Amino acid sequence: MKQSEQILNDVLAGSFLTADEGLKLWNECPLGLLMAAAHSVRHALHPDNEVTWIIDRNINITNICMSMCSFCNFCRPRNHPDAYVTTIEQYEEKISEMISLGGNQILLQGGMHPDLGLSFYTGLFRKLKSLFPGLKLHALGPPEIVHLSKKENISFRKVLEELVAAGLDSLPGAGAEILSDRVRKELSPRKASSGEWLEVMREAHKMGMVTSATMMFGHIETLEERIEHLIKIRTLQQEKPSGAPGFVSFIPWPFQDENTVLRGECGVKNTVTSFEYIRLIALARLMLPNIPNIQASWLTVGKETAQLCLHAGANDFGSIMIEENVVAGAGANYHFDTAGIQKAISEAGFIPRLRNQRFERL
Repeated sequence: MKQSEQILNDVLAGSFLTADEGLKLWNECPLGLLMAAAHSVRHALHPDNEVTWIIDRNINITNICMSMCSFCNFCRPRNHPDAYVTTIEQYEEKISEMISLGGNQILLQGGMHPDLGLSFYTGLFRKLKSLFPGLKLHALGPPEIVHLSKKENISFRKVLEELVAAGLDSLPGAGAEILSDRVRKELSPRKASSGEWLEVMREAHKMGMVTSATMMFGHIETLEERIEHLIKIRTLQQEKPSGAPGFVSFIPWPFQDENTVLRGECGVKNTVTSFEYIRLIALARLMLPNIPNIQASWLTVGKETAQLCLHAGANDFGSIMIEENVVAGAGANYHFDTAGIQKAISEAGFIPRLRNQRFERL
């Protein structure tokens, strides 16, 4: 097996890391050396010294979900007193507030509601686009597409085509967690399998859609499964049609454990340290040279750790998160406004640049 320095030299020369090489770097490479190599790859992709950010708002369609994943304390069964489906009046109020703050995109997600079919979502998308013609919908995710496909007995492609025709602009990488069926069977057995998640994204890429990829780590997965996750995403990105954007970004965050079944009943706690998160960001930048942008999740790791990630391969700071209910409900309590997120980027030595979901500068 090569030494860490030789592996890093090969990566900087354009080679794809193997699973064994990735594991060796995780276990043996000093963090400073790993950060420096990742920063070099980041600068090769983005030599402008800019760090991007976006103004958008998370709005949850519903908190009713048949999946009831053990790491989520946001979802509710449909007969629960706290269960809800967001009304059009509530959308209007939330979107108007976001627009007043300079945003034009909503991250629209929710649970896999057992009673809401494809017509509900297409109707909702058309209504929102009629009320706000300039609004961008970054909405749903592979698990919801799989759920709707099974509910309607139609293909993933058909579901996506119907949603795009109704106004869907881009597809988030939600519900990836760890792309290992061993992990998924323990954490979320009713949710899309790793193969289904990847197949939805494969179809989205064939359609030329903008998508993102995510990872929630620091629970029951092994190091090998983390690296397997990265390689699956990288491989799928290799398959995308020439000219298609595919995955425009990768966003990893540590499991937030507060009040979750996974912690309360299984005793699984988030033990990810700041240094471990930075190491994951750096390794992701090295293992995913074909995904242009890596986002640091300040929402889950805080300002200082996220700033260090900007020197470890990350080039994006994500959203000011006007509203976020899912990971915040499990213990993520950091906040930024537009001035604060730009100040944080500047303090780290970079130039803040507002972007859209396609990573076009605004």
